[in-house]
Amino acid sequence: MRNLRVFVLFMLGTLLCLSCDKIRTEGEYLRKIPIYSTLGEQRKMNIEIQKPIEFNRTGKIYSYKDYLFIMELQKGIHIYNNANPNKPVAIGLLPVLGNMDIAVKDDVLYADSYFDLLSFDIKDATKPKLIDRQRDRFSRSTFAFGILSSNVNSDELKIIVDYKDSLVTEEYIGTYYPQPGLDMDGNSFSEGGSGTGGSMARFTVAKDHLFLLDVKNLHLLDITNPSKPRYLKDIELFPGVETLFPYKDKLFVGSTTGMVIFDISNPAQPEKLSTYSHVRACDPVVVDDNYAYVTLRTGNTCGGSNNQLEVIDIKDPKKPQLVSEHRMSNPHGLALVGKYLYICDGWDGLKSFEAEDVMKIGEKGLEQLKLGLAYDIIPGPKSLIVVNSTAVEQFDYSDPKKLKKLSSINRSNLN
Repeated sequence: MRNLRVFVLFMLGTLLCLSCDKIRTEGEYLRKIPIYSTLGEQRKMNIEIQKPIEFNRTGKIYSYKDYLFIMELQKGIHIYNNANPNKPVAIGLLPVLGNMDIAVKDDVLYADSYFDLLSFDIKDATKPKLIDRQRDRFSRSTFAFGILSSNVNSDELKIIVDYKDSLVTEEYIGTYYPQPGLDMDGNSFSEGGSGTGGSMARFTVAKDHLFLLDVKNLHLLDITNPSKPRYLKDIELFPGVETLFPYKDKLFVGSTTGMVIFDISNPAQPEKLSTYSHVRACDPVVVDDNYAYVTLRTGNTCGGSNNQLEVIDIKDPKKPQLVSEHRMSNPHGLALVGKYLYICDGWDGLKSFEAEDVMKIGEKGLEQLKLGLAYDIIPGPKSLIVVNSTAVEQFDYSDPKKLKKLSSINRSNLN
């Protein structure tokens, strides 16, 4: 019996050693190797629209006139003719590297590119033309290695411009993640000649001024002449500011710790009215005359601990007051259309609610559409546009209680 126990222990030890050997065995692995450039080299390149390509991952969305813009991390801006939401037509890819957000005013498209602010003439959206570059407008970029400061020459900063597949032979040391994880955080109805962004937008146009969020600052530019944006000033806020939502003479700033309300009656001199604080979480915001609707969620870089919708009374914008909370699964972007509220609730898809009685929103659920990981939404003039991790879906919402699917733009089709 003793010999049997010794034999079993010997075999177990042998198996464990074999397992260890396998973990450390050398072999060939297919990896995506980054291709580097410098920001200075990229600034010298002419940016011209390219033929349409499939996208691998959707980013933020923006609607302007009959056009739909879909941003993709590390590739640029996909442009679609969306005159017929039943059949959007791909125009091409505008290769603005280091882009996360855009806004449009009177046929001029504004886009971030690493640290720079670019302006494109899109009178002919099939042929965007770069007309202005403001270098180092932003103090930080998600895509560059390093943070810009007064003693750094931004032309020399290294950036990833592409990836190449490569077979490498090396000792296996763990799981390889080929691309850095990037958070998508980041809805307003159009004003005059401006377009409409999602509720996670960091760029917005209001009263002939362009407002841009950057880490902890609100940048303000005068775009009375849209083709020549004129920098006015920076308003320092605090780390964690994320989203912008203009409404009439107010500007609502969402952050990881709360909501800031500005009076922009004089847009060149925004006046801070109040700050509404909550537990740490990402919080897109939409508003109407009386209430602000804020989603809080877990499972992101914001460190949230709650998944819920908060409704805040803003009748007195100097004294915002929480009036109700409604449990959600993992809410992201949202849109308010009349008395109906649409919420992208993560993997639970798109949910719609009656919002006439803000105390009972959670009890007034209308529909739930499974759309994958839904994270932002735009109520456009012709369709309700919803973006998830792999596609942009469009719906007829003439009957807000019963959405009708019109089309889907995904990586497997260009039209």
